[in-house]
Amino acid sequence: MPFNDDVRARLDADAARIISQYPHSRSALLPLLHLVQSEEGFVSADGIEFCAAILGLSEAEVTGVVSFYTMYKRRPVGKYHVGVCTNTVCAVLGGNQILAELRDHLGVDDDEVTPDGQVSLEHLECNAACEYAPVMMVNWEFFDNMTPQSARRLADDLRAGNQVTPTRGPGRLVSWREAARILAGFNDDLATEGPPAGPADLVGLKIAKERGWTAPEPGPVSDHAKEPR
Repeated sequence: MPFNDDVRARLDADAARIISQYPHSRSALLPLLHLVQSEEGFVSADGIEFCAAILGLSEAEVTGVVSFYTMYKRRPVGKYHVGVCTNTVCAVLGGNQILAELRDHLGVDDDEVTPDGQVSLEHLECNAACEYAPVMMVNWEFFDNMTPQSARRLADDLRAGNQVTPTRGPGRLVSWREAARILAGFNDDLATEGPPAGPADLVGLKIAKERGWTAPEPGPVSDHAKEPR
């Protein structure tokens, strides 16, 4: 169903703000896709048409981008989209078991939604948080050092509407659509909430301070680096 006039006016205004930040309008495609995803909860055919028209691209070009990045969904997901990392370190420490047990517990597979519409599930590749493995994410916020038991409890709390706090980051969890709007570039004023780093992130800094290590001074720029590009 095409966007109604009110929605289209809001999208037009937000899109203009996003596009103004880029020297070339087509560079704004990724945040624009997050914008339309924040409106409908996924990137619909209407969302693709909107992005293509406003950027002067073909719908095939936009669809190619949507289908390449797994963060863009082609069908609705839950209010809380749960991802389980299954890359090497997380897998070795139990990520695959967590994912298997959550699939059974929730009765859903990748990008499928529980009947109440609250939770969907996805297996994820590396989230760059290996020191906290096994890692899960909910709407792209971290939940560290998970177990099958804590994963099931987290999913049950999300479905029950209980307050859930990420391990690191803001003190409250936003919805999937709200997260998409943040990724489109609209600040939610939560960036300074919660711990930005956990103890495992700071071990190297702690050791360096204890041993009096300092970073070396930068050396001279090589002739190759000075060459104009």
